[in-house]
Amino acid sequence: MENWISGIILAGGDNKRFGGILKSNTIIGGETIISRIIGTVRDLFNEIIIVTNSPEEFRECIHCKIVKDEFLKAGPLGGIHAAMKSAVNEAIFVFAGDMPFLDKRLIVGQIDAFNMGNFDILVPRIGRNIEPLHAIYRKSLLNDLEMFITGGKNRPVRDFISAAKVSYFDLQESEESKRAFTNINSPEDISRII
Repeated sequence: MENWISGIILAGGDNKRFGGILKSNTIIGGETIISRIIGTVRDLFNEIIIVTNSPEEFRECIHCKIVKDEFLKAGPLGGIHAAMKSAVNEAIFVFAGDMPFLDKRLIVGQIDAFNMGNFDILVPRIGRNIEPLHAIYRKSLLNDLEMFITGGKNRPVRDFISAAKVSYFDLQESEESKRAFTNINSPEDISRII
């Protein structure tokens, strides 16, 4: 599938609950989470970027571009900013680096909805719950994002989204959709989901 969107994996974070081990390199079902993500999305994007401040941890990801945050301690928004600055395409599809069960059909559906719409951000939504780290962002938001980050407060991604031209990719609540957005926050999560 060829499109004008770059695939982005946010593999940063301080991983405090994992004893400093990068969650993206945690093994689930015999494979690291980052490998699972790349395996799911590699034929959907002509460019895949891993945003990390530990590039040495991803040397085996030879077909991916590795970039670092320009704004440190800015959370996921810092990673989104770095991706926007580095991506060659007009938009970026951002995935959290701790989502081991991404659903390719869901991703393709979200890309199709974005390509048919006229908005800057497309975020999946189940009921009232949104997933801003499984969302598509236009690179034309870069200047707005820089101003938002440098505005002084360390604000969540949701605050930035609410100030942009956003649309929602509404999904039915189902086991498939919940599983696709499952993320790993602690070692206990791994034993619970396997």
